[in-house]
Amino acid sequence: MSLTATLDRPAAALAQNFEIRPLPGPLGAEVIGLDLGQPVSDTDFRRIHRAHLDHHVLVFREQRITPAQQVAFSRRFGPLQIHVLSQFALAGHPEVLIVSNIKENGQPIGLGDAGHYWHSDLSYVEKPSLGSFLHAQELPAEGGDTLFANQHAAYEALPDSLKQRIATLRAEHSYLAKYEELRARNPWRPKLTPEQIAKVQPKVHPIVRTHPETGRKALFVSEHFTTRIVDLPEDESRALLDELFAHSVRPEFVYRQVWQPHDMVFWDNRSVMHLAAGTPDELRRKLYRTTIEGDVPF
Repeated sequence: MSLTATLDRPAAALAQNFEIRPLPGPLGAEVIGLDLGQPVSDTDFRRIHRAHLDHHVLVFREQRITPAQQVAFSRRFGPLQIHVLSQFALAGHPEVLIVSNIKENGQPIGLGDAGHYWHSDLSYVEKPSLGSFLHAQELPAEGGDTLFANQHAAYEALPDSLKQRIATLRAEHSYLAKYEELRARNPWRPKLTPEQIAKVQPKVHPIVRTHPETGRKALFVSEHFTTRIVDLPEDESRALLDELFAHSVRPEFVYRQVWQPHDMVFWDNRSVMHLAAGTPDELRRKLYRTTIEGDVPF
């Protein structure tokens, strides 16, 4: 083999010295000392993967990485999903959704009210998201926190009678469920085109889903996207959903992410829901999100 050919071969990634430190509360761990701007070895990747399954939310500190590097690392977990609001994709990176309240020339640069209601990302498609990465670009001086609720813990805390009642029930998820309500609150949220509406037709999923990698059961309904329980009368469906919505986000299941500069958070949409706690309108906030395709829930 020639010297030139040897030099052209990519060097094997070296293991990095980093710590995974569990956060206090019902879920979450912070990853300290890992640089995702450098190649991540297979050994380190397996360690991260395991931690993600164990803790459901990972907070990677001090990630001074490019959008391309975020996309590349996200892809190691699976194919990426492109959000239906493609007008808020980062230029040159269609896989990156801009989450921001910033306006330029009177127009929003990103989705400013993302996470207004508790939800699991893309639960309204056939293969909801495995997980999402959110990388801080610009943070407000106050506000901007994100809440995460552990849906394994929520399911396990249900009375046995309620577990039995919902064991085989299925519910409809729709991206359109609260869309017009959000548009009324934020008129700059775009009106959907017929092509966009066609991409987000409602889907039906089990109320209790089994995690495809760990086998653990979790609640899989949300106030944002879940519209009704199929095969139940409307009043019974509404009462049961309201009960599950309230139970699923009880304080003992919730971790609050107080963002630090250059944080990148990776959460498991199969086991948690999340909520944006809100940012004062006059303070700028911008983050980049990538979303990994998951499996058909069962």
